[in-house]
Amino acid sequence: MTFPVISKVVVARFEGDLVDAPCDCLVVTVGDGTLSAAAKAIDGKFRDWLSESIKAGTIKTAFGDVTMMPSLSLFANDPSSVGAKEWLLVGVGKMEKLSRGKVYELGAIITRRLVDAKRDRIVVSIDGTVPAEHTDSLVAGSISGCDGQAIYMSEPKLKAPARIEFDGVTEELLVQGKIVGDSINVVRRLVNEPPNHLYPETFADAATSVANEAGLEIEVWDEHRLEVEGCRAILAVGQASKRPPRLVIMHHRGGDAASAPLAIVGKGVTFDSGGLSIKPSEGMVDMKCDMAGAATVVGLMMAIAQMKLPINVVGLCGLAENMISGDAYRLGDVIKTRNGTLIEILNTDAEGRVVLADTLDVAVQQKPAAIVDLATLTGACMVALGREVAGLMTNDESLCNEIEANANQQGELVWQLPMFDLFGEHIKSKVADIKNIGDGRWGGAITAAKFLERFVDGIPWVHIDIAGPAFVDSPKPHRDAGATGVMLRTLLGWLQARAAR
Repeated sequence: MTFPVISKVVVARFEGDLVDAPCDCLVVTVGDGTLSAAAKAIDGKFRDWLSESIKAGTIKTAFGDVTMMPSLSLFANDPSSVGAKEWLLVGVGKMEKLSRGKVYELGAIITRRLVDAKRDRIVVSIDGTVPAEHTDSLVAGSISGCDGQAIYMSEPKLKAPARIEFDGVTEELLVQGKIVGDSINVVRRLVNEPPNHLYPETFADAATSVANEAGLEIEVWDEHRLEVEGCRAILAVGQASKRPPRLVIMHHRGGDAASAPLAIVGKGVTFDSGGLSIKPSEGMVDMKCDMAGAATVVGLMMAIAQMKLPINVVGLCGLAENMISGDAYRLGDVIKTRNGTLIEILNTDAEGRVVLADTLDVAVQQKPAAIVDLATLTGACMVALGREVAGLMTNDESLCNEIEANANQQGELVWQLPMFDLFGEHIKSKVADIKNIGDGRWGGAITAAKFLERFVDGIPWVHIDIAGPAFVDSPKPHRDAGATGVMLRTLLGWLQARAAR
């Protein structure tokens, strides 16, 4: 599989005269009572046209309002003075209300409006309307807005600009924003890939491409190594498929050699039919997204490597395809996991936690200071929290608070669910140590987390159930339908904060 690691969109700082800059589109931000540098320049050149239009209400300044129009420079008497061919006037509302999350959305809104036609050079002026400390989020959002789920249309639906130049962004924040945007798009591209193209082996190949590009160490365990390592749970889930399982281990060694790493673990079920507990057709349509946790690990590892964070991180992806054949694992099977725990299988569609059982044990072997796992794990989490909110479950409140604080800062919605001991009783088996589903449908997201907790060996751990927000059916002004790349910005912020300690 040919996998594009870095986007071809060039980002740079703008230098020169904003109004007269020869470009396809000049993006001008306007707020409630504030104008960007470009907006002020336009007002000065065209007799307060912009500010008067805002007063008259013909140009809106509320957050996300966009007005596209031909540049007035096109109608100037002197053709040599013509700068931009078009202006995109973008409302930002009140600057004091612009959080990092809203600024990220703003960047994506801008480029999503501009990818309908080929535009080679876009200039974005935000100086004076967006908090300077959040401008990296604007750049990241702008990059994310250039990509979408229509990756196999004969005629590309989205036409990304060749170059975006930003006025009012420092070089440091520009580079950081580009890295984050590219990493999110790597996650989204992996998740959006169809399952006949992306399966355990090709996922591992894509992860290897990312690792080589970013300077990460990578190790891939094939089905033979998995057998030697005792990863019987991963093998069981994948044994009905012609596409054998894989386990990917990526290392970023940016910290002191004696420092324990932080482990990030992702569920990577590249397609989930439900196995013998087969899903209905409508429930299977988007099951290519069941590897979004593993994809997030790959994108996150790429970002921290390119940022050269002074911290040690290990990323692990447990990869399998859950299919149906005469070799499929069955209801009633008892599987001995890598750490020796015996699991009774009572639902083959509760496969993600089975894959993660072995993957988490490999993470424990790395002797990490903390473990965070991401998984599109349960429909029950969506029943509890809806499609936009990720669930947090933990054995360590302090660690969970760190993750939650970073999610709030980035504008990614999370909510902690309780991990009372009584939920652990629900996964006790009558014939083995534990079973892979709880008692009935109640508290399903939590009983799944209690299952996973059995495999972290008491290490501080947070489980993030991203079943709702990882993949969406409908687009919004700041994002396409399909994969979202959720939680990458949150976890990157958390790792940056850890590195700064």
